[in-house]
Amino acid sequence: MKRLICLLLCGLTLLSLTGCGAPKTETLDIFAMDTYMSLVAIGDGASDVLQACSNEINTLEQRLSRTIETSSVAQLNANGSAQLDDDTAALLQAALRYSAETGGAFDVTIAPLVELWGITGDDPRVPAQSEIDALLPLVGSEHVHLEGTAAALDEGCAIDLGGIAKGYASDKTAELFAGSGIFGGFVSLGGNVYVHGVTAEGQPWNVAIQDPRNTEAYACTLRLSDAFVVTSGGYQRFFTGPDGTVYQHIIDPATGYPVQSDLLSVSIVTRRDNGGTGTMADAYSTALYVMGETAAVDFWRQHSAAFDMVLVTADGRLLYTPGLADCFNKTEGSGYDDQCLTA
Repeated sequence: MKRLICLLLCGLTLLSLTGCGAPKTETLDIFAMDTYMSLVAIGDGASDVLQACSNEINTLEQRLSRTIETSSVAQLNANGSAQLDDDTAALLQAALRYSAETGGAFDVTIAPLVELWGITGDDPRVPAQSEIDALLPLVGSEHVHLEGTAAALDEGCAIDLGGIAKGYASDKTAELFAGSGIFGGFVSLGGNVYVHGVTAEGQPWNVAIQDPRNTEAYACTLRLSDAFVVTSGGYQRFFTGPDGTVYQHIIDPATGYPVQSDLLSVSIVTRRDNGGTGTMADAYSTALYVMGETAAVDFWRQHSAAFDMVLVTADGRLLYTPGLADCFNKTEGSGYDDQCLTA
């Protein structure tokens, strides 16, 4: 489980903080959606907006969690049909759209496989091939039927919105920030980051991308304002099987097995002034990690107007897109070879 125990232990971290004589900065740390979250706001109304964000995140958890029995998602999984609240319906609709866009590399119907492997729980195991084969036919967005807020699942199917719930929560916090009196803010919802406006010094925020090979360090930093950054990778949550094989927590919907990727991490950057959302960044970061380097780069080239990205490859390269060229800084001594991709 990704946990924001300190700022250098999450996939993306805040590096720029207020200095002497700077405007008052309010901070709030909470635990929700199975992760530690940190929120920062600078300017008039900072305390009020942070409390509003906390309330919103807690409300979303009650609606979107697969493990809270009263949630819309849990009711849908248990009964096969449900009348969803507006947030859950909107997020499920987005999930189905991103599944189609990514050719199923992102798919919320992997819930039965997630449950089978148990990697994010207390008792992970390597299931028999027959168990995986029995569940694979239940995976696919075609098993989900949504009309407005009325949802139904084919028999045996279940959904898990955990892959984009924090991205959706970051969208909600961005809306609250934009409607408040603050001029700067930062939220880290596990591996999901949103930076609003500028720092107390009037500068863009420095967002660091964790080094998957050394999780106490970072591979590079990005100077950003009004942007979402979401990182996915297999280096945070995993277990070692009886034969010594390491199984990480992201499941490939096509195989039913944890992803074996030539990428160590994928970081997606979307900008609010360009229509980008945290939900999109969350879905794409998972999907492109599942795809692997070649398909991920091809996907970006087809959608380059929508997002930027940083790929950390297993063979020691740090790939970034041209839209980040002016804000990208490789960490000295990281040992990576950096390369700006071409469209």
